[in-house]
Amino acid sequence: MFTYSFRLWVIALILLSNRLVFAAPMGFEGSTMTMGDFNQNWREVGFNYALTSRDALGLTHLEFRSDDHKDKREVDTVNYTRLLSRWNLTDAQSNLWLFMGLGEIRGSIDNQNIDSKVIASPGFQFDYETRRVYFATTHKLYRASNLNHDTTSIRTGFSFYEADYDQTQPWFILETKYTNQISDKIEVIPMLRLINKNIFVEGGVNNSGQPRLNLMYTF
Repeated sequence: MFTYSFRLWVIALILLSNRLVFAAPMGFEGSTMTMGDFNQNWREVGFNYALTSRDALGLTHLEFRSDDHKDKREVDTVNYTRLLSRWNLTDAQSNLWLFMGLGEIRGSIDNQNIDSKVIASPGFQFDYETRRVYFATTHKLYRASNLNHDTTSIRTGFSFYEADYDQTQPWFILETKYTNQISDKIEVIPMLRLINKNIFVEGGVNNSGQPRLNLMYTF
């Protein structure tokens, strides 16, 4: 479950994409954004299409598992992203985002398969960013009958220096993340972020020694 279907999604994502994008939940009006988040216990790929400058529709495929690999989940959802509010400040910007998702969850508990269920996945994100400082907090619900895999993450970081649009700008990002009913641990991930024009890449190693890679791009 944690291999074949996921590879199909990655191949589809690559075929859909030929350029890379900014680090926001959606791109500019009329664009398609693709994204990926990968480590040993969490693998997520998806894309959305920006209907307007504030609204996007998309699809996401997510696979995650417990630290002992006995509990595994696969989630496929149709998603709606909405920019609820944006504050343009002096040399800074902050945003409030709404996420809505509906789809199917399947998997296993203690290595025993569970029936497929309908899952709802609403959430929100607040972020604040200057050219040198970044902060974001995200909370997403993953709710189905007798399942609660709500996920919370907090990110903060800083840029090593300011850069022009056509230059690579490196950032240090520290993320803490927790997923309910999957792990008792709070995941802590220091990462290096690189942004250049339309490309966004993050990589690091978490407090369990697992590598992490994030990608976002658009066309």
